[in-house]
Amino acid sequence: MNDVLLAANNGEVGGGEVMLLATAEVLRDLGLGAEVVGPDAEGGVLDHAEAAGFPVHRLAADRRRYARELRDWHRTRTGLTWCHGLVPSLATAGRRHRVVHLHQLPSRAHRAALLAARNGASATLAPSRWLAARVSGAAVLPNWTADPGPVSPRPPHDGAPRLGFLGRHTVDKGLVVLAEALAGLPDRERPHLVLAGEPRFTDASTARRVAEALEPLGDGVERLGWVEPATLFAHVDGLVVPSVAPEAFGLSGAEAMAAGVPLLVTDAGALPELVGPDHPWVCAAGDADALRDTVTAWARTSRHELTSVAAAQRARWQDEYSPHAGRDRVATLLRDLHVHPA
Repeated sequence: MNDVLLAANNGEVGGGEVMLLATAEVLRDLGLGAEVVGPDAEGGVLDHAEAAGFPVHRLAADRRRYARELRDWHRTRTGLTWCHGLVPSLATAGRRHRVVHLHQLPSRAHRAALLAARNGASATLAPSRWLAARVSGAAVLPNWTADPGPVSPRPPHDGAPRLGFLGRHTVDKGLVVLAEALAGLPDRERPHLVLAGEPRFTDASTARRVAEALEPLGDGVERLGWVEPATLFAHVDGLVVPSVAPEAFGLSGAEAMAAGVPLLVTDAGALPELVGPDHPWVCAAGDADALRDTVTAWARTSRHELTSVAAAQRARWQDEYSPHAGRDRVATLLRDLHVHPA
């Protein structure tokens, strides 16, 4: 069998599932078949994979049941299994010809599980040097994003600049610190905040804390809901990734780089690695004052300089995080694993 089995961590679509789907497309482009297995969820990763023309195998939605069913179902599999996350990696532990692909840093409680999950694996992958340095023996396979096509410079907006946020509305993603940073600015200097995403994968108390932090901004917040990145990018002059918890990569940041949207980030995890050493808008994670200063510096930057920074971001994306870069790296990995088209 020449098909590669891609095993999902979650039924719903998060960053790891986005990369699973992107990997499936690359495999198809390289002449290999790809199948997807995962927890069944309405509108989830399996539905997306099926819509893209990939065979799917639907197992239990409950995480524990999914892991048990995957372990039993996988016994008869041959060929390469590409596990996108700790759950499928642990469920298939001890089996040969597997790739363990991590999309986040395992917690201390999960370190022993990771050790067991890597038993028998042919390779362990991480999306950044930052994460690979924290997982012994892991190789770096940077994430990649779709090309939005030619991007025209944005015309100046009347009034306040518009600052976008894309992702889960959680404390770890930095929304509370961002709200505090913006609330500390005078009204005339405060950007309009445009939020895309929802409080997905979070609890009610966390959602309430984020809502309370945003409340002082009043009408200065616009909520788009869960939309495609291009929809947000068409509405904003810049994107902020204000994460407090360490990021293993920063997918929304790479999407902004591809679209030519000026990017502001904290130094959480791999975010400085994502933007490169010469990027002008990087600040300390969890520090509202530092983030406020960074937002102010961005808002006061000339249109010419913003265009220059956006062009540099786009060039870095093309070299490091484009589909072409991802395809070449996956092709190299597969050659090393002796996986070839039929």
